[in-house]
Amino acid sequence: MIAAAFPLVRPLLHRLDAERAHDLTLAALALLPAGPRPADDPRLAVDLLGRRFPNPVGLAAGFDKGARVPDALLGLGFGFVEVGGVVPRPQPGNPRPRVFRLAADRAVINRFGLNSEGLQVVADRLRVRKGRPGIVGVNIGANKDSADRLADYAACTATLAPLVDFVTVNVSSPNTPGLRDLQGEAFLDELLARTVEARDAAGAGAAILLKIAPDMALDALDAVCATAQRRGVQALVVSNTTVARPASLREQGLARETGGLSGRPLFGPATRMLAQTRLRVGETLPLIGVGGVDSAEAAWTKIRAGASLVQLYSALVYEGPGLVGRIKDGLLRRMNEAGVASLRRAVGRDAADLARGD
Repeated sequence: MIAAAFPLVRPLLHRLDAERAHDLTLAALALLPAGPRPADDPRLAVDLLGRRFPNPVGLAAGFDKGARVPDALLGLGFGFVEVGGVVPRPQPGNPRPRVFRLAADRAVINRFGLNSEGLQVVADRLRVRKGRPGIVGVNIGANKDSADRLADYAACTATLAPLVDFVTVNVSSPNTPGLRDLQGEAFLDELLARTVEARDAAGAGAAILLKIAPDMALDALDAVCATAQRRGVQALVVSNTTVARPASLREQGLARETGGLSGRPLFGPATRMLAQTRLRVGETLPLIGVGGVDSAEAAWTKIRAGASLVQLYSALVYEGPGLVGRIKDGLLRRMNEAGVASLRRAVGRDAADLARGD
């Protein structure tokens, strides 16, 4: 119903400020009656992180920051949903306007600054839905003015890990000053150690994931991969938004806005980083491919680059929720064409070529 209505309401939504349109979308989703989730072709199922994902297409963090509507989003056909980012204390984020549509580029720039209702509000919502079907994870960060960012991550993990299937440690948002410094080897080692310790102390079975930036140098990627493996991270999420501004952008005026760029222009650099990561970790550490997924072909390319699962967000602004079903149908067609009975057979098969940007 929502997918069918999107072409009619999109012009109205796009006349509004982007953040206001997003708030209205969340409000509409909250009003949806609970119903059965669409059944997926069993060939799309992915066994990963000790769970069975009904399909590999997930919703990235940032859409449902406050965990208001994860079940409604699962009802749109996503195989999993990541809520957040969440920080311990409520914080408003950066002043508005802070999100911009680059329509000609099928892109978005945001500088939200990890606006969050805070740990306890999100935990209360997740506690209410605990036990319901569907795979839900949470993205965590640190307060902008925190005196101890490592403690912030540990606190979020201790509270949220018992309530979700996975916790994503976000050290790659470009909109919190100094946050990407935590990708440095010494900081990251301690951060992951404390996060895993907090998860284990809580007696939780949630997987610990690490989300990285697309802009890091390859020697830094070497260190991140080694540290993640040493500290027992169970998957890497590649990648967050980029601070780069490709010369190919058509919306040059909006491109001057500060913040992270997502959407179609991110596809190339994020996919190269994904493939480079696959070359470093092989099959020992699963990868989730994010950045510019706006079609079945884009999702299939992420899988060939090394992703066992993919996530999207910005493409929904332009394509609407019907995109999820189109990607799943397209993946099945590509599996048939490639002669593979499961997606696992295609994961990483072209990583070497895609790491070069081929």
